[in-house]
Amino acid sequence: MARIDAAAYVAYMTGERVERPLFVELFGPLPQTEAEWRAQGATEAEIGLQAFGFDHVPVHHCWVRTGLLSRVEPRVIEDTPVHTIAIDRYGRRTQLCKAAGSLPLPLEYPVASVADWEAIKPQYAFSEERFVAGWDAAARAARERGELLLVSIPGGFDEARQLMGEEMLCLAFYDTPALIADIIATIGATVERVLDRLTAAVPIDNLFIHEDMAGKSGPLLGPNQINEFIAPYYRRCWDLVRSRGTRLFSQDSDGDMRPVMPAFIDAGVNVFLPLEPAAGMDLVAAREAYGPGVGYKGGIDKHALRRDRAAIDAELRYKLQPALQEGGICFGLDHRIPNGVTIDNYRYYVRRARELLGLDPDPEPDWGRMAF
Repeated sequence: MARIDAAAYVAYMTGERVERPLFVELFGPLPQTEAEWRAQGATEAEIGLQAFGFDHVPVHHCWVRTGLLSRVEPRVIEDTPVHTIAIDRYGRRTQLCKAAGSLPLPLEYPVASVADWEAIKPQYAFSEERFVAGWDAAARAARERGELLLVSIPGGFDEARQLMGEEMLCLAFYDTPALIADIIATIGATVERVLDRLTAAVPIDNLFIHEDMAGKSGPLLGPNQINEFIAPYYRRCWDLVRSRGTRLFSQDSDGDMRPVMPAFIDAGVNVFLPLEPAAGMDLVAAREAYGPGVGYKGGIDKHALRRDRAAIDAELRYKLQPALQEGGICFGLDHRIPNGVTIDNYRYYVRRARELLGLDPDPEPDWGRMAF
């Protein structure tokens, strides 16, 4: 069965019970890839990934709001065949380049000074508005259905990045550290109050945080900054939910996170994704370094699928070796399926991976994202 219930998934990711390896797709194809596959004769079920029967866990995103309570109505202000200009929930003007992009890029940021932060700070305060009507009943019903109860919280780096942009944020850790400390403390206080009420009523399975704080050359913060500014926020949230039964704390960040993984592990993170090989992230080396107590999702080089079957075979034989099939790893591509990956190569990749993992080569059609 491609659908894995929450209890089985948690047991697998913690290594407590492993019936078989899990094979997933985290994000799916880029829009450009979909167009290429359609031109190459792929079926709509292949383009939608249902044809491949990937493992997935049904997820209930708990009906609470932990981040910005935006007072801005997102809207499109210009749409051309080349790009879309819009105003997003942060009030930023953004641009999406249709030919090459999948995410809009901010053209401006709302926080450039302490005064700017003070103006937007009330939108991070705790209020009853953070709980959607019926949140507790919906969570209990989802648990009864075997769904994974997940809460996403703002990243210690990422949320400030959304407010300030990477360059100004990185400078602010040195130039105005009190501002950064106040941003993270304000977010953390609200998140802790939301999590306290939520988990007192319904224990959750998975705390999730999105950071995106690294590139190929490494992370934009070092361990010292993480330990001083971000780890206390992580720990106060993780210690609370863990005391009430939560087992998984997953972090999503692209790029080379190797220099800061130990700091984040110390702060409570026990699942990392997507482990980009192009940035030096190596699934095999990570398992050797941190042992079975840390889990991973992704890790298979998406760019190998742009080459030939020999390259795909070499990548899979290395990443899917038997020693890594003992739980805690959801094997899958390290991010979205890029353009240049033919549908024939993708079909071969799926079948060959299933063969190496000892899975049914012809599973029932099904698919769900595993990017959490």
